[in-house]
Amino acid sequence: MRDLFTLWKHTRMVVLVALVAAVYAAILIPFKVGIPIIPGFTEVRPANVVPIICSLMFGPAAAWGSAFGNLAGDIFGGTFGPGSAFGFIGNFLYGYVPYKVWGRMWPLSSRREPFMDSGQLTEYAAMAVLASGACAFIIAWGVHALGLVPFFVLGPAIFLNNFAVLIILGPPLMRLLYPRVRRWGLVSRDVVPDEDLSSGRLAPLGVILLLLTAVPGLIAGTILGPSYISAHFTIALAPVVALMLIGCALL
Repeated sequence: MRDLFTLWKHTRMVVLVALVAAVYAAILIPFKVGIPIIPGFTEVRPANVVPIICSLMFGPAAAWGSAFGNLAGDIFGGTFGPGSAFGFIGNFLYGYVPYKVWGRMWPLSSRREPFMDSGQLTEYAAMAVLASGACAFIIAWGVHALGLVPFFVLGPAIFLNNFAVLIILGPPLMRLLYPRVRRWGLVSRDVVPDEDLSSGRLAPLGVILLLLTAVPGLIAGTILGPSYISAHFTIALAPVVALMLIGCALL
């Protein structure tokens, strides 16, 4: 996680945080009222592609940008409330997971830059599942704990909403944007020096923990949610949430 904090030393990365947040919020806000799925909590969100493609291009800047952009979308879109805290964390992970797991999902890994050629689409789909699962799991668990929307309603809605947008819009946008960003020298590894990056020694363990918790936790919560008393359900899933966050920290 070192690069999440060292990025603030680099002016271009700070500018990219602001850029991601602004673009994400600007696309989110018009859809807050227009096409709600669960009013006040989620809606049709074509903006969901922004954190993923920016994560693969700008690295840690996308994590902070996604979190602040979603918060701004809630504030200016009229959906700000207690659940926004978990929306901040969930969108932070949504912008953090992709660039951390890219190239580390053996045997799917292409170990190449994400120009999104045909040989990388399977890896991209697996990464989209993990990022969507982590985001949906933490938001649905937190909102359920607050007694606002049941996990088994909100979790699948967020996951399917995210994943559908990523699969439809992600690959063509990456093919269009990544080569240009690469030429401009704005890919995260060109901006942040190696000494300010995480070592990655424990990243394989982080990927394993993420694989064992994000989507399995989402599935378990969706299946078991209706039959559990709310407080017991929240407590039962808490260790899974903790393990997922530890996995993300190790990436």
